Amino acid sequence: MRRITRIATVGVASAALALSATACGGKKSTDSGSSSDSTKGAVTAAIAYDIGGRGDQSFNDAAFAGLEKAEKDLGVKGKEAEPTEGEGDADKVQRLTELARSGANPVIGVGFAYAPAIKKVAPKFPKTTFGIIDDTSVTGANVANMVFNEEQGSYLAGVAAAKASKTGKVGFIGGVEVPLIKKFEAGYVQGVKDTNPKAEVLTQYLTQPPNFDGFAKPDLGKAAAQGQLDKGADVVYAAAGLAGSGAIEAASTAGKWAIGVDSDQYNQAGLAKYKNQILTSVTKDVSDSVYNLIKSVKDGKPQSGEIRYGLDKDGVGLADSNPEYKKMTELIAAVDKAKAEIIAGKIKVKTAP
Repeated sequence: MRRITRIATVGVASAALALSATACGGKKSTDSGSSSDSTKGAVTAAIAYDIGGRGDQSFNDAAFAGLEKAEKDLGVKGKEAEPTEGEGDADKVQRLTELARSGANPVIGVGFAYAPAIKKVAPKFPKTTFGIIDDTSVTGANVANMVFNEEQGSYLAGVAAAKASKTGKVGFIGGVEVPLIKKFEAGYVQGVKDTNPKAEVLTQYLTQPPNFDGFAKPDLGKAAAQGQLDKGADVVYAAAGLAGSGAIEAASTAGKWAIGVDSDQYNQAGLAKYKNQILTSVTKDVSDSVYNLIKSVKDGKPQSGEIRYGLDKDGVGLADSNPEYKKMTELIAAVDKAKAEIIAGKIKVKTAP
């Protein structure tokens, strides 16, 4: 896998949600030949990471998995570009421009923070397909908007939390109070209340924009989760990127349940120490969305416009990797029922609190 060497990064650990206008990288960039580099005329696909970079155990790693699969199954070359700490839109513009000039197609921005940059760069490279995850604000004939019904997956998490809770108090932690994270909150609270109207949901956002530390600092998530646990919450769901790993740590240490986000965090190596207390995770099929876009370009029929992934396409869902979760038959029945009713349109999930 080829990585862009120009871009410096700073070290971070565990899970991140690529949602901020500021960013920090996962590791120092390297440049190594891919097994497919020798394939003459092969498609080169590139992804530009946001906060956390590759190795975040969550959102960025899911995007990488899609690129890696495409490299293996489709014979494409892969390029990755890491973010820099405290960067602005101009840095993202330069990054995407360099990737497009290098011949990469498609070029995928991981997270809505890439919207302003793609708006500027995409018109200059009309033959290059630009993908952006979690954004529909920027459009164009060569722009593919890969978006998800996060509120639907979060509703199922709310059902699970209400069923698993013994105290009747559960927590929600949002990294930064932006519209995307409000979707997670809305679905979760609705799922909890529809399952147990008497339940109490403790809600907290770690930072307000333009301060995006709430996606980047585990200590903030840990402190917020501890505060909710101290108030009696026994299930904590964090949609907070890297900060969410701190919330998982706090819940695990207290012997309470945590709910992961974006990837199946029970199976993430960086969170193995806490996995027994990760009840489930709200998953987004970022991997397939990346793979599908790359395949469409390789096939000569590039995707464009809004490409939405919801429960009906298994684009979002609830992981069941934890053996303890699989033992909770009543909980699973309630989740399955809710999923069927959402798909059938019997349950309308809110997208804002």
